[in-house]
Amino acid sequence: MSDQPYQMDDLDRRILNILQLDSSHTNAELAELVHVSPPTCLRRVKQLTEAGILERQVAIVAPEKVGARLTALVEISLDVQADERMAEFEQHVAAEPAVMQCYRVASGPDFVLVVQVADMPAYHGLAHRLFAAHKNVRNVKTYFSTFRSKFETRIAV
Repeated sequence: MSDQPYQMDDLDRRILNILQLDSSHTNAELAELVHVSPPTCLRRVKQLTEAGILERQVAIVAPEKVGARLTALVEISLDVQADERMAEFEQHVAAEPAVMQCYRVASGPDFVLVVQVADMPAYHGLAHRLFAAHKNVRNVKTYFSTFRSKFETRIAV
């Protein structure tokens, strides 16, 4: 990877927009959709991957279909905010599969987590493992989703 920022053009944007909607296209299908030859398309996707713009390709699972019906947004405040203690907490929560996202935030709590679990007893177990048993956690405030009106993974490019 180069230290220079990757200069995207219109073709890169078209490729990214299509892949963000459906990454299961074959290279030939993708090339046809973006109106270039398959070798050109393959080369561009490889460049986008090597530049770190395409991090990975995943399947998005409907949580309710696999028993993860409860979404919790959790604010965490720590007692000690030294860099090594923040990193320690991040590693602690990153090891938990139910933690879908973890953000360090400013002006308020230290972290906001997005958690997906089966139900309230599963959340209580997670809260005990991750927060109550962690000596540096000062405060936990949890919001439970009652309805998801939008969920998007696509970034406008």
